[in-house]
Parts: sequence; C-alpha cells; structure tokens
Amino acid sequence: MILVTGGLGMIGAHTARALTDLGHLVVVTAHRRTVRPAFLPDDVIVERLDVTDPAAVSALGDRYQVTDIVHLAGSIPGEDRVAYFRADTAGLLTMLDAARAWRVRRFAVAGSLGSYLGCGEIPWREDLALPAAPAPHPIIAFKKAVEPLTTNALQDSEIQAVVLRIGSTWGPLMDPATPFNPVPPYISTVLRGEHPAPVHADDGGDFCYAPDAGRAIALLITAASLTHGTYNISSGQSFTNRQLLNAVHAAIPHARLDLLDGRRNGPGPDPYLDISRLTTATGFTPAFDLTAAVTDYVAWRTHHDR
Repeated sequence: MILVTGGLGMIGAHTARALTDLGHLVVVTAHRRTVRPAFLPDDVIVERLDVTDPAAVSALGDRYQVTDIVHLAGSIPGEDRVAYFRADTAGLLTMLDAARAWRVRRFAVAGSLGSYLGCGEIPWREDLALPAAPAPHPIIAFKKAVEPLTTNALQDSEIQAVVLRIGSTWGPLMDPATPFNPVPPYISTVLRGEHPAPVHADDGGDFCYAPDAGRAIALLITAASLTHGTYNISSGQSFTNRQLLNAVHAAIPHARLDLLDGRRNGPGPDPYLDISRLTTATGFTPAFDLTAAVTDYVAWRTHHDR
C-alpha cells in the first residue's frame, strides 16, 4: 500500500487518483482539510493524521502495510516563520523515521522549482549547479532544505529517496485566490463575470496542470527502478499569456480579455523545467496542453468552488 501524506490537497489528491488508476492500493492522510474530492475513488482510504505526531504515525503503520511513501503534507507560513519551519521539519523527520521503521522501498518528498532561482541557464535541469540565491518565500527556503535533509537521512538505508522538484502547478482544488499561480485567480475573475486586469502578451511561465503532476509523481513512486534521486515535475515547456488568453477564450467565448504588448520587465525568456529525465524514467508526457487544461478546469469550477 502506498501512503500519500497531504493526500487531500491539490497535488496529493491527484497523485492518489493517479496511483489508483495504475492499480495500486492507496491511503492518504489529511490534517486540516477533510473534504473528500469528487474525483477521488471510493477505494482510497482517508486517515485523519497530524504528521508531526510520532505516536499517531506509528499507529498508522500498525494498521496498514505501507510499502512506499509520498510525503506532500505541509503547512502555510504565518507571521512566525520559525514556527512554520519547526512544524514542517517535525513532519518531515517523523515521516523519515516511519519510513525507516517500516522499511519502505521508496520515499518521495516535495521539493520546489524554487531551488533553481538564480540559475541563468534555461531550461532548468536537475544536474545544474544550484546557486546560493536567497529564498524569496519561507516555503521555498524550506523546500530547498528538504533535499539534503531527506537524501542524507536515508543515505545509509535501503530506502530510495526521490526529490520531486515540482513546478508551478494549478488545477482543481487550488485556492482560486492563490498568490502562487496566476491562472486560477485569472480564470476565477472571468467566471465571476468580471473583467480581469490586462496582462502582457509575452509574459508567462511553466504551468503544470495538477492531474499531470499527480500522474508524474505516481509513475515515479511506482517505477520498477530509478537511476536518479531528483526529478523535475512539470509540463516541460513555457506558456505565454497570449496562449493562456486564447485557451480561456476557447472555454469561455464571451470573456472580455485584454493583452498588453510585449513583456512587463523587458525582453528575455521565461524559465521552465526540463522533464526529459522524468520522461526517460517513466515514459511520462503531459496529457493536457494549455487549452485542454483550461477547458477541464472551467468545467470543474462549474460545479465546485475550488
């Protein structure tokens, strides 16, 4: 059985769905979010769990024979950054202890594309030397720290550590007002019948649709073998706002959308994640192009508030 912590969050729930589509038994944990997504199959087991509680985590292992762990659980920083770092580090260490006690085969942990910030070479590949650039947000700082903590903690064990450098992911279950991805807030404005602020046509980024991200993670945690310990999870290409608006128009023909010429901050390509290592290891290619993703998301939001 595969354990997905944070399994009712956006990426976790889509990972669980993809794992069941691949024929695996799945148990997901959730702490604060308790609403079961409509797309999550009934045979996915949901357990209420605080991953910072070692006794509760140990008891979970007594109830299920966990063979692999995808650790996606995390909190949102408040004003006290130290409290955030303390809580999420405690959760990581508790799950690493559990992985060793249960002798799981593979432990995958969520990293971030933020590890590449400051890299001048595009696309961003897993083998690039990471610069010592300041992290602009506590989540990015923590995700950068997760990588050496996890790989070193499991270094002398038989457990394979897999760092998931997850790109800017969006889709069903994401907060429509999120500050972390511009697509859901933009589409939400249109769905409310409002006129979104104009955007620069040539600005953009590497936006991965959540079902694709979940499938990529599922393929990595279940692969027969992996030759690397770090994998980029994303669409593998950069989209522009012009392409986004074309996709929104295709899904919502009456939308009033405005483009500004060029780029907001002058010329230069937007960075994106190279996913050739992921594709070689698992055969993964995104199932959703931007138009398909926007169409699917608009259909989802017709019946769901997030």
